[in-house]
Amino acid sequence: MTIKMTMIIMLIVLLILTTISYLLQIEQFSAKPLLLQKEKIFTLSSGANQYSLKIFLKKEHLVSSHIDQLSQLVTLEPKLALIKAGTYRLTPGMTIRDLLLLLVSGKEAQFPIRLAEGSTLKECLNSLAQAPYLKHSQQECIKLKNLLEGNFYPDTYLYTSSTFDSEILDRAQLRMETFLKKIWHERDKHLPYTSPNSLLIMASLIEKETSIKKEKARIASVFINRLRIGMKLQSDPSVIYGINKDYHRGITRKDLAVPTPYNTYFINGLPPTPIAIPSQSSIEAAAHPEKSNYFYFVSDRNGGHIFSTNLINHNQAVQKYRKQRKI
Repeated sequence: MTIKMTMIIMLIVLLILTTISYLLQIEQFSAKPLLLQKEKIFTLSSGANQYSLKIFLKKEHLVSSHIDQLSQLVTLEPKLALIKAGTYRLTPGMTIRDLLLLLVSGKEAQFPIRLAEGSTLKECLNSLAQAPYLKHSQQECIKLKNLLEGNFYPDTYLYTSSTFDSEILDRAQLRMETFLKKIWHERDKHLPYTSPNSLLIMASLIEKETSIKKEKARIASVFINRLRIGMKLQSDPSVIYGINKDYHRGITRKDLAVPTPYNTYFINGLPPTPIAIPSQSSIEAAAHPEKSNYFYFVSDRNGGHIFSTNLINHNQAVQKYRKQRKI
């Protein structure tokens, strides 16, 4: 073998070794964990590229060194350059490659928001207004305010930073419509409801009257019994809703004397709309009330209620309640 040939072979070997070393360095760089002690939310703006990504990583001190190797990694693997704008969740243990793959996938961070049973539309709108990364629209807010009370299924909904507040309520409204339609078809026969909405109104009253699941069907029976004989429902939560008062402050005789469409001490039958978002258990109780002879109930001061079939027993229960309240 000539000296020239030997030199060529040595150069080839050197080139191979250099290439392998280079590739190993890039691979080691891509496998480095980001310097994260806790979860971090990161927004990649529209039009961002690897250059702006490098600036972010450097500014946030997420990479210890050799940040320029990011360009080399992307050059070797062009698919990693196809990053998408969005808001992402970075977690401890995530490597640089994991980060790039996440940005390429476009799988944005999801945030939870709870539409709680028993909450009003006003309370839901306040929660939506305070939710992070949720988009808001003046025109959509007008639409939201025109929606009926209580027509949303209570649950925790996930959204991304590209979601509008109205989309959350649209999803919740569709779920409630679907669930209510099912319950309406399965309801007990001969109940004094004229429509699925009237069942929903009843469920909202039950929801605000008790949080004890096993009591709900009995509460429903009281209201159903009253409706059947044309007796006023006399539901305090409905009165409170009508005067737009804080439910937790209780009710006074003065409140009961305020004539509103929701004052069930004045009006006959159900109020015009639900007074809150009813839970699934309250809707089921409205659709399948207990069969009873009860026409009255009052708090027992322990979270539950005392039920009575006649006014004499009810007044005795009320007096007992008032005495306990003074103690």
